[in-house]
Amino acid sequence: MHKIDPADEAQLFATIDRWVEREVAPRVREFDHADKWPAELVEQMKELGLFGATVSPEYGGLGLPATTYAQIVMKISAVWMAITGIFNSHLMLALAVEKFGTEPQRRHWLPKFASGEIRGGLALTEPNAGTDLQAIRMTARRDKGDYVINGTKTWISNGIEGSCFALLVKTNPEASPRYSGMSLFIAPKGPGFTVGRKLEKLGYKSIDSGELVFQDYRVPADHLIGEVEGRGFTQVAGGLELGRINVAARGVGIAEGALKLATDYAQLRQTFGKPIIEHQAIALKIGEMATRARAARLLTLDAAQAFDRGDRCDMEAGMAKYFASEAALENSIESMRIHGAYGYSKEYDIERLYRDAPLTCIGEGTNEMQRLIIARQWARRGAA
Repeated sequence: MHKIDPADEAQLFATIDRWVEREVAPRVREFDHADKWPAELVEQMKELGLFGATVSPEYGGLGLPATTYAQIVMKISAVWMAITGIFNSHLMLALAVEKFGTEPQRRHWLPKFASGEIRGGLALTEPNAGTDLQAIRMTARRDKGDYVINGTKTWISNGIEGSCFALLVKTNPEASPRYSGMSLFIAPKGPGFTVGRKLEKLGYKSIDSGELVFQDYRVPADHLIGEVEGRGFTQVAGGLELGRINVAARGVGIAEGALKLATDYAQLRQTFGKPIIEHQAIALKIGEMATRARAARLLTLDAAQAFDRGDRCDMEAGMAKYFASEAALENSIESMRIHGAYGYSKEYDIERLYRDAPLTCIGEGTNEMQRLIIARQWARRGAA
């Protein structure tokens, strides 16, 4: 378990708050409305160490515990959720290598990941396989000292601007059970690895979501994470707990950001001679929004604490991801309603939160899947 001194944590939070206030907030509409890659902000995120936030210090990272990392994501997401995806997807790649890679793989790759010299993400989803990862069709065939990979991935965050990915493939397509034939590779861009198209989205702008095409792409055998075939599904599942905690933290940020925007507006906007927050109909909405945001935060921190203790936390992470994402969606809608016609205008920030919120209900496993995971684990643990 990584630990951080409370004074250092407070200083880190203050640094993030200043960065968001001075650098992110003034430019978010510019980047979001143009769907423009925020190159300047990415360089600043490198300087802040965010690309190595959860990487151990021995490999050049900050080594932050999940509880600290989640709160950083909350702070940024309250203003602009999309940019957290730039470093979170990247950290899933780094986590796979640190947790399951060989020591030579860790020494070679992690310092470059932590510095942001190499940036990338997790390449799992295919046109026919999302929630059901065992249905992937991408194959890797051993050819002497290499593997030859063929197939297509889609909806890959950082797919265009990133340069390296944790790539889930089937090294034994005939294996039964299916997961036993799946492997995970470190896949830097090179010959045979091309970017298809940038996928247009409702929200989650500026971070690229791309289609990746592999045609006889050769990767050295020592790029197989752990250097043993058949462990890919387990390796991916081992990183999803932190991924779901991250998505939950994004949901908390949106829920809290929408609450703040609604509260600020309701205190300024007047009807019938008084601020609208003094009208019971608006006050009831604010009360519900505040409760949802607070509950989402506590569930997310509970899951992060379990992760930091080393406990199995798929149920806790699923609860946090499910509730916080729904809170983000509900609070963004209610905040838009409180803003009235202005909420539908691109001149007000709430429309961006409204567009970004739905992604949290889908990413890292749909909320329907989260409820099934919660139910199964609740029953196995004896409903304790």
